[in-house]
Amino acid sequence: MKFNLTGPFLAGLAKVVAGSSVRWVDCHPDTCQRIYFANHTSHIDAVIIWASLPKPVRDLTKPVAAKDYWNKGWFRRYLARSLNAMLIDRENIKVHRSPVESMLKEIGDKYSAIIFPEGSRNDGTNLRDFKSGLFYLAKKRPDLELVPVYVDNMTRILPKGEYLPVPLLSRVIFGPPIWLENGEPKTEFLARARESVIRLRDM
Repeated sequence: MKFNLTGPFLAGLAKVVAGSSVRWVDCHPDTCQRIYFANHTSHIDAVIIWASLPKPVRDLTKPVAAKDYWNKGWFRRYLARSLNAMLIDRENIKVHRSPVESMLKEIGDKYSAIIFPEGSRNDGTNLRDFKSGLFYLAKKRPDLELVPVYVDNMTRILPKGEYLPVPLLSRVIFGPPIWLENGEPKTEFLARARESVIRLRDM
């Protein structure tokens, strides 16, 4: 029998493994173009967020993932294709082919994206400072809604260095959209965006 991981199957599997509780705070699911930006604690964060979206939204949403990780081995590559993921090269960055430009080209005027502005996974207690990519996305595409997302308990479901998730209850909280204000400096915007994710932790 052919082994086939379709999008709906992966979404269902993610919900079974993580048992995620989903909340929308001053925001609601919509097929409009958005950048969902979240805290990052495990390699399956993107899968859990993607699976938490209603199917019409999920079909128009691309998780952004590290090419050096998701291109290793046939299973990871197959999983990335099933998720319709954008694989970003973190090691061979060039001026004319920056991650931001690659993302904007991929989403065009149709797709939303899931990104992790910390760049690498945190320890599950404190968010790292946000890298500048989110700022440049907001600057180049001011029409996009920037939706903060907080994912809770993923460090216990898939601890760093482990390969098999442990079934536990997680939480996914979507917050109210933010935008880059006119003339807002990069450091202030990134700090405000980071705080918008942290604020969801206690909800």
